[in-house]
Amino acid sequence: MSDQKVICIANVHIKDAEVFRGYEKGFFGTIKEHNGEFITMDDSTQHLEGTSPIQGRVILWSFSNEEDLNNWYNSENYQKLSDTYRRPATELLNLTVVHSMPGR
Repeated sequence: MSDQKVICIANVHIKDAEVFRGYEKGFFGTIKEHNGEFITMDDSTQHLEGTSPIQGRVILWSFSNEEDLNNWYNSENYQKLSDTYRRPATELLNLTVVHSMPGR
């Protein structure tokens, strides 16, 4: 595995804000456990061009490498948090991983 930084982009439609708060409370701890860093979130993105404007919340966070990302995503803590709070409270529209450009 490379030490190339990876950035995660999630787009969710929150159906139950109260239940989703449980996910938010645990999410930051799960990414920190795996050397992740929260970048930002936005409930009102600005669409400039294209045919598929983003709707709902967009969340960005990163990991130092793909191994840390995979360890986080597959961890028991994250999967339990997701099963308990995110999946029942949201419609996940997209979860995407973007790799940083390799050093030159």
